[in-house]
Amino acid sequence: MNKLLMEENDRLQKQVSQLVYDNGYMRQQLQNASATTTDNSCESVVMSGQQQQQHNPTPQHPQRDANNPAGLLAIAEETLAEFLSKATGTAVDWVQMIGMKPGPDSIGIIAVSRNCSGVAARACGLVSLEPTKVAEILKDRPSWFRDCRCLDILSIIPTGNGGTIELIYMQTYAPTTLAAARDFWTLRYTTTLEDGSLVICERSLTAITGGPTGPPALSFVRAEMLPSGYLIRPCEGGGSIIHIVDHVDLDAWSVPEVLRPLYESSKILAQKMTMAALRYIRQIAQETSGEIQYGGGRQPAVLRTFSQRLCRGFNDAVNGFADDGWSLLGGDGMEDVTIAINSSPNKFLGTQYNASIFPTFGGGVLCAKASMLLQNVPPAVLVRFLREHRSEWADYGVDTYSAHCLKASPYAIPCARPGGFPSSQVILPLAHTVEHEEFLEVVRLEGHAFSPEDVALAQDMYLLQLCSGVDETAIGACAQLVFAPIDESFADDAPLLPSGFRVIPLDPKADGPAATRTLDLASTLEVGAGGARPSSEADTSSYNLRSVLTIAFQFTFENHLRDNVAAMARQYVRSVVGSVQRVAMAISPSRLSSHIAPKTLPGSPEALTLARWVYRSYRIHTGGDLFRVDSQVGDALLKQIWHHSDAIMCCSLKTNASPVFTFANQAGLDMLETTLVALQDIMLEKILEEAGRKLLYSEFSKIMQQGFAYLPAGICVSSMGRPVSYEQAIAWKVLNDDDSNHCLAFMFVNWSFV
Repeated sequence: MNKLLMEENDRLQKQVSQLVYDNGYMRQQLQNASATTTDNSCESVVMSGQQQQQHNPTPQHPQRDANNPAGLLAIAEETLAEFLSKATGTAVDWVQMIGMKPGPDSIGIIAVSRNCSGVAARACGLVSLEPTKVAEILKDRPSWFRDCRCLDILSIIPTGNGGTIELIYMQTYAPTTLAAARDFWTLRYTTTLEDGSLVICERSLTAITGGPTGPPALSFVRAEMLPSGYLIRPCEGGGSIIHIVDHVDLDAWSVPEVLRPLYESSKILAQKMTMAALRYIRQIAQETSGEIQYGGGRQPAVLRTFSQRLCRGFNDAVNGFADDGWSLLGGDGMEDVTIAINSSPNKFLGTQYNASIFPTFGGGVLCAKASMLLQNVPPAVLVRFLREHRSEWADYGVDTYSAHCLKASPYAIPCARPGGFPSSQVILPLAHTVEHEEFLEVVRLEGHAFSPEDVALAQDMYLLQLCSGVDETAIGACAQLVFAPIDESFADDAPLLPSGFRVIPLDPKADGPAATRTLDLASTLEVGAGGARPSSEADTSSYNLRSVLTIAFQFTFENHLRDNVAAMARQYVRSVVGSVQRVAMAISPSRLSSHIAPKTLPGSPEALTLARWVYRSYRIHTGGDLFRVDSQVGDALLKQIWHHSDAIMCCSLKTNASPVFTFANQAGLDMLETTLVALQDIMLEKILEEAGRKLLYSEFSKIMQQGFAYLPAGICVSSMGRPVSYEQAIAWKVLNDDDSNHCLAFMFVNWSFV
C-alpha cells in the first residue's frame, strides 16, 4: 500500500512541478500586461475568471520593491482589510460546525468555509485575559499549534501608525509518513484599530502579492496562507472577545489522491489550529485565575511542557527530517515498515530530549514507523481501545528494553512476540485540558515473573502518556496516543523518547464536487462496505469512511547492536500493525443495510438456509414462534432475524472444542461489540462470566435432550470487556434439513450495557 502511494506521490510531484512552472510563466505574462496599462481596468479583466471559481478572490498586483517598507505596508493594509472582511463579514461563505453550539460551557462559535479556495475556519470566543496577553500567546504559535515545527521571525519593521510588520518563515510537520511537510513564508502585521481593538493579521508573500522571496527549504512543500489572523476586542470590566480566522491552501494536489481529504478538510483545520488556539488561551486564563487545581505537586506550565515534548518528539519521529540527523536504513525487501536512525545527538537534542538518552560509547536513536489505511473505524473508538487494552498489542519484553535504555546498562534485545509477557496497567491521571479533549497521565506497567530466569522482568515500569481526540462527537478530530518510558524519579527535565499511534479521519470535503468522489485506491484491500459518504450525509454516526493510521516506535541502540535492534523494531511494529488491524476489524460498526444479506463464514450454510433452520428449530423445540412471520419467501426470514431487537447468535457444536460464534444478527454484533468477520475469533466461554458458564454446563445435557432451555437473567461481557446485562437467555439446538445437530442458538432478551 505504501509503495503504491509513494509511486503515486512521485508522479504527482512531477506533474505539480510542471504546473507550477506553467503557472508562474502565465502570471509573469499577466503582470507584464497590467504594468503597461495606464488604468486599472486590466485588473478586473484578469480577475474575472477567478471570480467565477471562488468567493474571495486575491487581487493581482505589480511586483513590489522587496526593500521598500512602503510596499510592505501596502501589502499589510490589504491583508488587514481582507482579514476583517472574513472575521466579521461574509467574504467567505461560513457554515457553523455541527455540534459546536454556543452555550455557557462551550468553547465558542466555530464555523468552517464552504465553496472557497483552500480551507478556512473561524472562531469567536470570550476569555478572561487582557488583549495584550492574548496577543502575546497567539503570536507564540509553537506553544499551542502542535504541528508547528519552528517559527523564525527574519525581519521586524515598525510602521508609522505604531504597528509592526514581521517577515516570518514557519515549518509545519506532516501528519503522516505518506506526504511531505509544509512550510510558509508570510508577512504578519500587528496594529490597533480606532475602536481600541488589537489586530494581528498574516498572509503569504508570493509572486502575486510582491515582497521579498522566502528562504528555500528541501523536503518541504510551500503552502500558502491566505489573509488570516486574530481580532482581539477588549471587554468592559476586563477580558477579551477573540475572533480567529485561519485560511490556508495546503497544495492538496501534491499528495496522493487517497490522502487529499486531510488537506482539503476545513473541519480538520478548525480542530488543529482555530479551536486549538482558543482552547489554549482558555486553559491559560483558567490556570491564571486559579480555577484549575493540579495534583502531584506539578506546576501547570511543567505539565504543559511535558505534553508539548511528547507531541514534538512523536512528530519528529514520524517526519524524520534530515536536518535533525535522521537517515533511512535499508529495508528487508518488504516496504511496509520504514526504519530511520539518528546518530547525531548534537543536532537531535531539542527540548524534548536529554543527552542521557544516548549511549556514551556510540549509538543513537532508531525509529520504526508505518502508515496504513483503515476502513469504517471511528478514530476515537480505536485510540480509546488501544489506551485501555494495552496488553492486546504491546509486548512486555519490548517495554522492558525501552525502560532499561533509560539506565546506564541497556537490557538484552528482546525477541518481539505478539502479547509477550502479560502485564497489567494502572493509569494515574496527571492533568487534562479544559474540555477534556486531551489528557496527560502516568501509566504503571505491573510486571509478573514466571520463572527465576525472568526475574529481571518482574518489575514495575512507568510511561508518561498523552491521549487526545477520544471524544466521538468531535468532528474532524485527530485521535492520538503517545507515550514515553520514564524512570521512577520522573524529573521535570526527564528524557523522553515518544512512540505511539495517530488516527486521522479522511473525511471527504463536503463543499463541492469532491464530496461525491469515491476514494477507491485501496478498495481491493478492504473488508466491509466501502465508498465515500454522500455530500448530504453529514452525521457523525456514519463511519463508512477511511482513516489513516500512523504508528511510530523509537528505541535507543548501541552501534554494535544496531542491526539487531532494527530487526527487533521491524518485527515488533509488524506485530503491532497486525494487532491493530484485528482490533479495528472487531470494533468497526457493521454497515450492512437491510437489502444486503450478511455473508457467513466459509463452510457454513448460506445465510438464508441458516435463518430457516434457526426459525424452524425454535418452533420444533419450544412449540412457539421466534417472531411473527409475514412471509417465508426469499430473504424475509433472514431480514427479520437480522433486524430482531434481541441478540440472536449461533455457536459451533463440536466435541472436544470450545463453542465458537459463527453467526450473529445486528443486535448480537452490537452486544458483542464486534463484526461478522471478527466473530469467528470469539468463544462462547469468553463472553460468559463464571456463574453463567456453570449454569450453561449444568443445563447443557437438558438442551441436548429436550432441545432447549431457558436461562435466568445474568451478566456477560462483550469482546471489549464491557459488562452486558440481560433479562433472560434462551438456548436451543439448531437442526439441519436431515434433522442432525448443526449448531447451538442463543437469544439474549432485553440486553443492555451496564
